[in-house]
Amino acid sequence: MGQITVRAASVSGDSHNWEGTCRQDAMTVARIGPPETEMLMLAVADGVGSASYSHIGSYHATRQAAVFLDQEAESIYSALCARNRADLSGIASTAIARAIEHLRAEWKTLADRAGRPYLDQDYATTLHVLLVPTNARIRERVLFSVGDGGLFVLREGRWAQWNRSEDTTVLETRTEALPHAYSSVKSTLLATKPGDVLLLGTDGITNPLAQKDQAFADHLAHAWGRPEIPSLSDFLWQAQTRAKSYDDDRTVICVWEEEA
Repeated sequence: MGQITVRAASVSGDSHNWEGTCRQDAMTVARIGPPETEMLMLAVADGVGSASYSHIGSYHATRQAAVFLDQEAESIYSALCARNRADLSGIASTAIARAIEHLRAEWKTLADRAGRPYLDQDYATTLHVLLVPTNARIRERVLFSVGDGGLFVLREGRWAQWNRSEDTTVLETRTEALPHAYSSVKSTLLATKPGDVLLLGTDGITNPLAQKDQAFADHLAHAWGRPEIPSLSDFLWQAQTRAKSYDDDRTVICVWEEEA
């Protein structure tokens, strides 16, 4: 059986470095579920730039998603193995809704203590969660998504987007976001092959890939598609590769589906 290797990095974009403002991206890497149904939970979130406390929203959204998805891990695992998209969507939507209600209560308490009103939009953030069974015999994976960013797969030297929007030729400045402006959690199923590289990221890295910045895409494909998996320091350096006209925060988690 093959192995799974994970590398992750979250860095401030040039715009935030220039302005001296904080990074609004966040990520969480965790194991969820009991040993017989254990999965890696990889989550990235991008706080909406105009929201006052979106850095808090993104940070807590990834962590609370881990808590509430862990409670549903066995059901998710069963639905994933059965490739039951409807069940996966229902379980994920309920778990994320519960996580958000938990966070709302906390944020309202903090706002009351600070003597300010609580507004959902102040904490607006996207969220993408990739679940990967640790049992190498199980090749199914599932992505739960709210908002922009998402998942690419590097296979045979080429990037393919797995949660493609209707139109990737134009950048959309509006996006669905937690905790309020979303209809449901979208589910994307995929089956991987040994040798695949999965890239889960915020739009700081997925936009230049989706917008066909070929030099950027080729550079990362070369760096992350070689037989040797990069060290942590090399991965951090590679993750900061500049893409012209893209200066947002960048959070990326890569999963190498190694050959047996």
